[in-house]
Amino acid sequence: MASVTFNKAQRWYPGADSPAVPGIDLEIKDGEFMVLVGPSGCGKSTSLRMLAGLEEVNEGHILIGDRDVTHVPPKDRDIAMVFQNYALYPHMSVAENMAFSLKMAKVPAAERERRVAEAARILGLTDYLERKPKALSGGQRQRVAMGRAIVRQPQVFCMDEPLSNLDAKMRVQTRTDIAKLQSDLGVTTVYVTHDQIEAMTMGDRVAVMNVGVLQQVDTPLALYDRPANLFVAGFIGSPQMNLIKAKPDDGYANIGGFQVPARLPADTPSDVTIGVRPEAWRLVSESEGGLPIDVTVVEELGSDSYVYGTCDVEGTPSTVVVRVPARERIAKGSQLFVTTDPGDVHLFDTATGGRLN
Repeated sequence: MASVTFNKAQRWYPGADSPAVPGIDLEIKDGEFMVLVGPSGCGKSTSLRMLAGLEEVNEGHILIGDRDVTHVPPKDRDIAMVFQNYALYPHMSVAENMAFSLKMAKVPAAERERRVAEAARILGLTDYLERKPKALSGGQRQRVAMGRAIVRQPQVFCMDEPLSNLDAKMRVQTRTDIAKLQSDLGVTTVYVTHDQIEAMTMGDRVAVMNVGVLQQVDTPLALYDRPANLFVAGFIGSPQMNLIKAKPDDGYANIGGFQVPARLPADTPSDVTIGVRPEAWRLVSESEGGLPIDVTVVEELGSDSYVYGTCDVEGTPSTVVVRVPARERIAKGSQLFVTTDPGDVHLFDTATGGRLN
């Protein structure tokens, strides 16, 4: 096992007008589960592939432990890669697929069998070792791909959206399996996903990326509770944080006549964006002076309900999402009033996107 360090690592594709990754600086601790998350095209997979040696590093350095692997061939980096597609050999059994890399490395047969048997036990594949991949479910195939990585006993696991080909129920089960497996093995893991729920539920820390640049690196709850900028605020959370443009008015933010109950800093710019999580809104009566919401859709999920509606911001409708108790009867087309507590208000500079409070 070892730490991983990106030191201003840059990837610039030939013919491109700008680098895909301008220069990432990131330190991943020994044994840590680090998740790289962001929208498609943000540079997360490119960063992972630079670590794996599958993409050239044009500038900067990548270290595994104290060893600079920037220009070391992939086979000599002591990493194991798990891809989005399972990449299993269809003519080989599960056991043969898992042992193939060890066979190529000329590991003795007895040692190969021992490692495969141990990985199969950990992954619950012992009864499937003689099957071919076509006789397995999608989740079982992904576990075989994981087993193939485990038997190598690498210093670092690299996982590139390994759950994307699974259905929703299988994704939930498999992400739990992967998180437990990584915790049990204690191997440094870099995991790429575009799914922020995967990132929040699996990672020890999460690195949020956009256009090749790290926006914030922190624990999942810290990202949720205190996003560094508008991008992170809008990306982390499902449903996402309500982000509503507002104007300073006598020390408070004003949204269409509703005074947000959180005092603004003295140096607040003229254009601000207020952020409130859906669960942070409270229903109030019209007489209490809340923010009026015209209800357009109600999602009833059993344990909770989410109300989607619009509020008026200087003549322009702005979408608002409110979480309400599951048995709260709110009809489409009705109007409700909401407010929040000062401690639940996030304040951002609209122009720069930076956090102000």
